[in-house]
Amino acid sequence: MKLRLGIPKGSLQEATLQLFTRAGLRVYTNARSYFASTGDPEIECMLIRAQEMARYVEHGALDAGLTGIDWVVESGLDVIPVADLIYAKQSRGKVRWVLAAPEDSPFKRAEDLAGKIIATELVNVTRNYFRAKNVDVQVEFSWGATEVKPPMLADAIVEVTETGSSLRANRLRILDTVLESNTQIIANRSAWVDSERRRKIENLALMLRGAMEAQDRVGLMLNVRKENLSGVLAVLPALQNPTISTLSDSDWVAVNTVIEEAEAWQVIPRLKAAQAQGIVEYPLNKVVM
Repeated sequence: MKLRLGIPKGSLQEATLQLFTRAGLRVYTNARSYFASTGDPEIECMLIRAQEMARYVEHGALDAGLTGIDWVVESGLDVIPVADLIYAKQSRGKVRWVLAAPEDSPFKRAEDLAGKIIATELVNVTRNYFRAKNVDVQVEFSWGATEVKPPMLADAIVEVTETGSSLRANRLRILDTVLESNTQIIANRSAWVDSERRRKIENLALMLRGAMEAQDRVGLMLNVRKENLSGVLAVLPALQNPTISTLSDSDWVAVNTVIEEAEAWQVIPRLKAAQAQGIVEYPLNKVVM
């Protein structure tokens, strides 16, 4: 059995490949090919544009794939949402599709755009957004460089943004958020009812989520006398409850926990002051909740 998996080609490609590597599954790509091999002989990959992923998963050409919720909603196709993976091209956050108009335009809200032209790649979602507001607009598909189209080629746009910097650089003002989106693992319905393929997809989701949970976190190990344990535990911002185990010396215990990496700078000196000894900070590859 081979699982046919779609990897998003384009802006999400590098971030996705890095995530797979952190999860322990290296994907080997070739600049001349849309096919990629992996370190798992049961998984073969294709590089597919995120906009098209739902189509090939729904049709069964792929058993599963990674794409944005935005493109799943836009496609209207019937696929199984397996797991959310909150990462984007530049950050670990969600992206937003926003309605934006020129800074010097009179438009302040969606209703002000009645009868106007809206340029976007997300045509169906945009039409549904204005339809829900009972605002009649002309939605035109944009083939790219959408930010430069107002005011000459369109009155406003619906465009994806992480930070808003590109919109500001093009002197555009955000009027409203049309849709929030993040990367998602989706599966074909027939593959999902196949026990072997489903197990493989679920294991993939587990490992990718684990790699994401480990980002920006570190492990801490330390020893402390039992009489000082309560003071040490009061310092630790534990992910769950810390693990406490006895040592050969019955007066001492070992404490193991996970904290945000940025907190270590403040926490470790406080642990030392609370009489902890043998403090070790170590990197994490995966945290499986």
